[in-house]
Amino acid sequence: MNALPPMDVAARAPRLRTRFADAGIDALLVTRLPNVRYLTGFSGSAATLLVTPDAMLVVTDGRYRTQMGEQLAAAGVDAIVEVGATLAEQHAVLARAAGALDRLGLEAHGITWAEQRTLAEVLSSTLVATEQLVESQRLVKDDGEVARIRAACAIGDDALAELLPTLGDGPTEADFGVALEHAMRRRGAAAMSFDPIVASGPNAAMPHHRPSERRIGHGELVVLDFGCVVDGYCSDITRTVSVGDPGADARRLWDLVAASQAAGRDAVAPGVACAAVDRASRDVIDAAGLGDAFVHGTGHGVGLEIHEAPRVARTASGTLDVHTVVTVEPGVYLPGVGGVRIEDPVVVTEDGAVPLTEAPKSLVVAPH
Repeated sequence: MNALPPMDVAARAPRLRTRFADAGIDALLVTRLPNVRYLTGFSGSAATLLVTPDAMLVVTDGRYRTQMGEQLAAAGVDAIVEVGATLAEQHAVLARAAGALDRLGLEAHGITWAEQRTLAEVLSSTLVATEQLVESQRLVKDDGEVARIRAACAIGDDALAELLPTLGDGPTEADFGVALEHAMRRRGAAAMSFDPIVASGPNAAMPHHRPSERRIGHGELVVLDFGCVVDGYCSDITRTVSVGDPGADARRLWDLVAASQAAGRDAVAPGVACAAVDRASRDVIDAAGLGDAFVHGTGHGVGLEIHEAPRVARTASGTLDVHTVVTVEPGVYLPGVGGVRIEDPVVVTEDGAVPLTEAPKSLVVAPH
């Protein structure tokens, strides 16, 4: 894998602080791990980050003492690191650090009611619910973030190209899913973005079908939805294929979804409402009389999480900005028959949508 360009992680907390006044807070307690990673570069599984007007404090446990220091230094982030062996010790550290703060923001969508009640008991600050402060900042990716998503997409593209011919051997859905994971790991993936979806024949009518022991047969639709992680950033790709000719009805269904996906991609541009992108894809399927079989949104943001803001759906309220990364993934699902979904993540540029995946969109896989 080629060297990836650096990300300016150290610049993120200062940008976050400029939003404190509008949120009505003096500081923010960051408890969602993807947000902790975004602001510090730390990739471990236990950390709480306190961002004050002039400093950052990260509290973790002893497992991550060394890793925390190394990753913050590599990211160029200046923060105080405190280690607490127990949750009570960690809360005591936070209480001391937040003692002079009047209004402390909590990530309302990233903390449980029980956790909020505990913090209310140990902190003297007034706790204020905040909504998407860090996530909304994550909407616009820098060049380093886009490069990591693109690298994860390239791994998926390459793994799919290697394995598509093996569908003709009749593997089970589960075996093909394992092969996809192994192929992406061999190419440098740190993890899977999610468990691969391999859905063949009637199983393709279930958008989130999990691979089973069913063998993939010739002449049937197979939905392949998968992705991997490179340096924390996810990829997400879906292709629908058939080993040999699946017949006229399946070809028409595939052509319809391909046209819908192209319409959605063509609608992506700076300043365009996310709901308008959804409508562009959905109108194509509605016009064919299959609107009721398109049962999910057209897309979602991709980055440190496989599903993040913005939503691309009928009810979405956001608009697209330059360097936002979203998927365009319409699908049609016919229970008992099968289904088709085609998906690419795209980055929004001044000129529209640039796809980050390069795998061909071809229905028929030649059998061995």
